[in-house]
Amino acid sequence: MTDPRGTAHVDTFARDHLPPPDQWPELRFDLPELRYPARLNCAAELLTGPPDDRPAFRTPSGPPWTYGELRARVDRLAHVLDRDLGVVPGDRVLLRGPTTPWLAACWLAVLKAGAIAVTVLAQQRPHELSTVCAIARVRHALCDVRAVGDLARAGIPGLRITTYGGDAPEDLLNRPVPAAPYPAVDTAADDVALIAFTSGTTGRPKGCMHFHRDVPAIADTFSRHVLGPRADDVFAGSPPLGFTFGLGGLVIFPLRAGASALLLEQAGPRQLLPAIAAHRVSVLFTAPTAYRAMLAELDAYDVSSLRRCVSAGENLPAATWRAWHERTGLRIINGIGATELLHIFISAADDRIRPGTTGLPVPGWYARVQDENGEPVPDGVPGLLAVRGPVGCRYLADPRQREYVRDGWNITGDTYVRDPDGYFRYVARADDMIVSAGYNIAGPEVEDALLRHPDVVEAAVVGRPDEERGQVVVAYAVLREGAERDPEALRAFVKAELAPYKCPREILFPDALPRTATGKLQRFRLRAAGWPAAAGDRSDQR
Repeated sequence: MTDPRGTAHVDTFARDHLPPPDQWPELRFDLPELRYPARLNCAAELLTGPPDDRPAFRTPSGPPWTYGELRARVDRLAHVLDRDLGVVPGDRVLLRGPTTPWLAACWLAVLKAGAIAVTVLAQQRPHELSTVCAIARVRHALCDVRAVGDLARAGIPGLRITTYGGDAPEDLLNRPVPAAPYPAVDTAADDVALIAFTSGTTGRPKGCMHFHRDVPAIADTFSRHVLGPRADDVFAGSPPLGFTFGLGGLVIFPLRAGASALLLEQAGPRQLLPAIAAHRVSVLFTAPTAYRAMLAELDAYDVSSLRRCVSAGENLPAATWRAWHERTGLRIINGIGATELLHIFISAADDRIRPGTTGLPVPGWYARVQDENGEPVPDGVPGLLAVRGPVGCRYLADPRQREYVRDGWNITGDTYVRDPDGYFRYVARADDMIVSAGYNIAGPEVEDALLRHPDVVEAAVVGRPDEERGQVVVAYAVLREGAERDPEALRAFVKAELAPYKCPREILFPDALPRTATGKLQRFRLRAAGWPAAAGDRSDQR
C-alpha cells in the first residue's frame, strides 16, 4: 500500500517513530471495499458525496450544519492552519473541547491540511495534558475557549494555543481568510492521520498511531456490515470525541453514510433521553451503565425513533441487555473495540445477537482465543483474545508494542471463550481474573449476578489479597435511591445465582464507582487498600 511518492508529511516525527516493521501486526484487506488507493486523505473522503443541503451536524439549539456549511467551514479552518498558524503536514495538533460541531470541524480541518490530530478529553488535567504533548511532541493546539484553562496552566514548552468560540480577533473563527475551497493535502493512505491516546485505568498513556486508510476502514467494516447506517439516520451518544468510540460513532460513521449526528456537550443518561425524544435520534452509542441508568426514566420519554443501540467501552451484562429489550423491544448491539484498533472488531446485530456474548468477528476482521504461548485453545477453554484485520496496533515509540503485538496478532488483554458455533464470550480482562483458594473466578460473572438484583444499579468486583486464600472476592454495589443497604440479603441473592465459591466475601456500598473520563471503571482504585474507607457500609465475611 506504499506509494512511490512516499509521505506527504513535511514533519516526519510520527513516521520516524512507528514501530519497526517486524513488530507490526499482520494487516488484512480481504474485503473489496478495504482496497483503498495509495493516495488518500480521509477528511476529504468523509466530506465527499452528500448534497450541500443535507444536515450533517445538529445541536440541541439552533439550525443544523448542512454538509455544504461543514465543507466551507472545514476549508476555512484549514486555510487558517496552513496560512496563518504555520501548521505543516505531519505536525501534531492537539484538539480540546466539549463535543460540538466546531470540535469536529477542527478535527476534519487538521486532517485535510495533512497534519495529525491528537484529540484529548476536555476533563484532562494539566499533568495529563503535559504528558500527552511530551509523548507526541505537540506544537499546536486548537482549544474551545471555555476549556483553555487547564491547557494554559500546563505550561507546555513551545505549545502555541489557538482558541475558538471567543470574541478575540485572534480567535480561530475570527481570523480573516479567503472564502475559497482548500485542496486537501495529497497524503498517502499510510500517512499517520491521528494519534489516539489510551484512556487506560492506570499507567503512562500509550499513543496509538492510525493511518488515513484506517479511518474509512472502521466505517467500511463495523458500521457498514453490522450497524447498517442510512442517510436519514440521526446519530447521538455519550462518548466524547477524544475517545475513539465517540469519534467513530459521532463523526466517522455518520459522515461516511451521509447521515447526521446530534452533538451534545452534556451527554449523560439524564441528557440522552430528552435529546433522543426531541431530535428523533435513530442510532445511539453509549456504555452499558448508561443503558441501565436510563431504564429508570424510560417511560417519561418517546424513544420510538431509535432503531440501533450500540454498547461498548465495557462488557455488556446480559441482565442489562434483557432489561432494555423488554422495555424497548430494541436489541442492543454489543461490541468490543480498542483504541489500538480504533473501533469495534467483534459484534453482532439483529437476529445474530446472542445475549451474554460479544458476538462474531466483524466482516474484515479475524479473531481467535490462544494461550500465553500463542497457541490456539479449544472452544470452551478461556484464553487471550487475539485479533487481526485492516487496522492494527502501532504505538508511538513505546516498548509495550511487543506486549500488544505477538506473532502478527493484536493481543487485547481480554480473556475470552470461543463457543463451538463461533461466538465469542467475554470472561474478564486478563488481569482481572480472581484466583481464590484454587478457584478461577471471573469478576464480570459475579457483577452480572449482582446486576440481576432489582436494587443494584452498578456493580464492580475485584480480588483482594488474602493470606489464607490468595485472593478473596470483593464486590462494590451502587444501589437505587432509597434501597436498603443490606449486605446479607445481597449475598443470599448472589448465592442463589452462582456457585458458593464465587460469592463475594465482602460487599461494600459506595455512592458511585470510580471511573475515567471515558467511563471506564478504575479497578486499580477499588483494589487500593484505602478506597473502601470512603465506600460506605460493608459486609466482611471472612
